[in-house]
Amino acid sequence: MADQGFFMDKFIVSARKYRPQTFDTVVGQSHITTTLKNAIRHQQLAHAFLFCGPRGVGKTTCARILAKTINCENQTKDGEACDKCPSCISFNDGASMNYFELDGASNNSVDDIRELVTQIRFVPQTGRYKVYVIDEVHMLSSSAFNAFLKTLEEPPPYAIFILATTEKHKILPTILSRCQIFDFKRISTNDTVHHLEEICKKEDIKTDKASLQVIAQKSEGCLRDALSILDKIVSFTNGELNYTTTLEHLNILDADYYFKLLECMQQQDLSGAMLQYDDINRKGFEGDLVVNGFAEFIRNLLVCKDEKAAGLLDVVESFKDKYIATAKQVSPALLISALNILNDTEINYKTARNKRLHVELALIKLCYLQQALQLTAHGNELSKKKIIETAKSVSFRQIIPFELKQPAIEKKKTSEAKLIIETSIEENEIPDQKPTTSNKQQVTSNPKPVTVSKISALDKIRSQYQSNGNNVSDNINHPLQPEELQKAWAEYIIKLKEAKNPAAQPFQLAMLRIKDENSFEAVTANNIEKQFIEQDRNKLFAFLQERLKNKLLHFNVTAEEKTEDRPPVEIPLSAKEQFLKMAEQYPLIKELKDRLRLELDY
Repeated sequence: MADQGFFMDKFIVSARKYRPQTFDTVVGQSHITTTLKNAIRHQQLAHAFLFCGPRGVGKTTCARILAKTINCENQTKDGEACDKCPSCISFNDGASMNYFELDGASNNSVDDIRELVTQIRFVPQTGRYKVYVIDEVHMLSSSAFNAFLKTLEEPPPYAIFILATTEKHKILPTILSRCQIFDFKRISTNDTVHHLEEICKKEDIKTDKASLQVIAQKSEGCLRDALSILDKIVSFTNGELNYTTTLEHLNILDADYYFKLLECMQQQDLSGAMLQYDDINRKGFEGDLVVNGFAEFIRNLLVCKDEKAAGLLDVVESFKDKYIATAKQVSPALLISALNILNDTEINYKTARNKRLHVELALIKLCYLQQALQLTAHGNELSKKKIIETAKSVSFRQIIPFELKQPAIEKKKTSEAKLIIETSIEENEIPDQKPTTSNKQQVTSNPKPVTVSKISALDKIRSQYQSNGNNVSDNINHPLQPEELQKAWAEYIIKLKEAKNPAAQPFQLAMLRIKDENSFEAVTANNIEKQFIEQDRNKLFAFLQERLKNKLLHFNVTAEEKTEDRPPVEIPLSAKEQFLKMAEQYPLIKELKDRLRLELDY
């Protein structure tokens, strides 16, 4: 008797105890339950259904309700089961002979499907339909799917198939085309909270709405998970739910911590932020959880900025007013920049060796973020310095008259025309109009306008650039010397080799020709080597100008198909050439290969 009492009072989890028994009690899937009820009332049932959607949203529950309702002897006018007739009672007791539920994960072979097809041949003894539910149908093998195709397309009139899956994309298109598909959606937070409140009333559980909202957010639209969490916390707290114990049990950080961290950011209080993170760390929260939670907090503040997007704010109601008030005090630039920092921190968290230091570095950046934004701001708008400079250079190039450069180009040979245009655009000056040292003094002392009046702004910029140097000798342009040029070129090749840049070899193979005191030409053997040098053109140009102390320096890269003058370069041997060389030097290696009948993969 004691054992019978124990089994009678055995605990049943809420997910099973409060499983819906009618369509009206299904939570958050009204678009599916209404369709099924109308199909039952008008006797327009399909022979095969496919229920797909996330876990714990009611797929198997709706399949059981549908199986019970279509065999009910006294259906209501709304298309619901009566729950009183012998068929409904036997179904609720798990003794129905017309309901078969198959687990696709453990019965996924061809033999299991053949056995199922054999059972379908028998007519139901009681009731009108035999319902076959295959749960997790995506786990069936492709051969099992193919064995099931014909029966699924043309089943007996008394057989109905209901397939349930969480991964619709894994099911064959031939199966999808034979089924009526119903897509289940995630259950909203409000529907989950309302359902949990009803269960708490029935079970006499003391709770507050804030704790239920936290449980609903943690379940992420899965009602079964929400009920499991509820059972666990009720057991932990002896039947009383409150906000503090719920956060502690679910290992969730309270939003107050994030509000305090934001306040430290605004006040540039680095020590306060470090102490706050130390307090969080002592409570056992991992760094990635803190970073992810803070990023979600920043996102919620950005959502609060616009009243139209306030509906996207999925937080506890008691914090909504605080979120809205705080969002008005923080600039969007600060929030967006903070999100970028937190996102990079979370991405690189797994690869960091010192996890705590990695998070603390992010907090340091966040605390001084406002100061960094103020340094690059003009009034209330952020300035992008690089974009402004790029815009000026583009507009300047557009106003350079082509006619001014035409006489100079005509004086040159046809082979050098491209060089003059390229270097004049890059250096913003015309090669043939370069004044000598004496001419420079005359131009500087003569206030009269020169013929090239339209590029006077360029002269002004150049003079300002040259006057920035503290040493006067830096403004003197040294003429090109072959030895100095070769030495600087070799130094740049060493830099490329240290950086393991593949352009080092084309640079080494190139030949240098000095054309005049301010220009030279780099000759390559083919276009591929030319492109390698062109890719590093800007860095090379800046390096040579500084190394050779010539601000008027410019150069051109050409390709000539000549190899006799090129310096010899040691080309690395291939794997096959290395083996042949070793075999030539050590014949026993080849003899060993032949005796063992080895086939080398070169």
